[in-house]
Amino acid sequence: MGRLKARAREASESNQKNEHRSICLHSFSDLSHVSAATFMYLLKDCYFYGTHKATAKFRILQQQVKRALNNAPQPGPFTYIVQCMYIIPLLGQSHAEGFSHMLISSLRHLKSVESVQKDFIDAKCLAARLVLDILASVVPHEERILVKLLETFDIELKDMAHAFRGSELGDEDLAAAREHLKQHVQYFMKSESYVTAVALMTRFSIQCCDESFLMKLIGSKQYKAAEEWAAFMGKEMIILIIQKYLDVKMLKSANELVKQYDLAEEFPDVNYLYKESLLKKLAEKGCWDVAEVRAKKDTKLMEYLVYLAMEAGYMEKVDELCERYSLEGYVNSLVPEEVMCQSDYLELKKLILEEIVWVDEINGLLSATTYIEACKIIGVDCEWKPNYEKGSRPNKYMRKFKTLP
Repeated sequence: MGRLKARAREASESNQKNEHRSICLHSFSDLSHVSAATFMYLLKDCYFYGTHKATAKFRILQQQVKRALNNAPQPGPFTYIVQCMYIIPLLGQSHAEGFSHMLISSLRHLKSVESVQKDFIDAKCLAARLVLDILASVVPHEERILVKLLETFDIELKDMAHAFRGSELGDEDLAAAREHLKQHVQYFMKSESYVTAVALMTRFSIQCCDESFLMKLIGSKQYKAAEEWAAFMGKEMIILIIQKYLDVKMLKSANELVKQYDLAEEFPDVNYLYKESLLKKLAEKGCWDVAEVRAKKDTKLMEYLVYLAMEAGYMEKVDELCERYSLEGYVNSLVPEEVMCQSDYLELKKLILEEIVWVDEINGLLSATTYIEACKIIGVDCEWKPNYEKGSRPNKYMRKFKTLP
């Protein structure tokens, strides 16, 4: 009897799930009479009862939402999603951010659909009102959702002014809206929410900080936000951020900005310095063949690659490159000390050599171990030639160690 009751209960639960799934699918197929609140709770239940892992369930649900938004939501998909955004916080913090991202992202494919353009324009003011409510903490959404709303609905200052004033817009209304947003920018800066602050400043043309703000962005490693703010401020600030990148050896980022804003005249050496740094990284990894390809037969870069090979003591590669690119004259012009005596090497005269101690029994070994552990710098004579070819076998010992009897 117990087993029969259990099976009956399982069958009942299965029927309820199937019935629930049928209701959800029916609702999604025609949103014309489904409220935003009902839609959100159906979405939550679909996610809760899904049989896949969390990420897979989320992706499946996102596809369902995209299809559902084509099924006549009233008054239109953009307005409908704004209404949903007011409901989402009621679902609980564990669902709010993920569902918000999902719904806003689902609108992207509709922005080019001509039949919903009127709804998109009408929804901009509602989305601006939602942004104000989020800024005022009336509707609890994450800052990333705030930024995503601004981007997806292309919200402009006039939209914010209309939502803020609710009247015919004049210059005073725009100024009041900008001043209101400026206060929020200052709050985000104080709370070190730099990405959100930059998003508001660049979108609504709010200028309320100087180059010290750029230093804060770079110091907190918010490089993308720093570049966006510098571009908003103009050429002088772009030049400053490039110089700061060069100071901290961020050559790739500096080179990309120089190319993006056509500043080769102001920074003529950046591209070459970046290529040199790339060759150095490849050489340090032993990827000499890749480094040679990246040099693209540029004479100066090939000479630098030879220099790196010589600095690493990889004379076979030096000879190979010299023969292939006729660089013997360059090698002969190098003074060995200029290559080998770099700051990375410890100068012999700085060493304090004490008497040599032979270790030939266990107590001597223990004493030597204790002594070595207290040393800051230890030199090891390995007695074999290092191999800088990535993936190749190590070289054989030049001289075998002799063990004491």
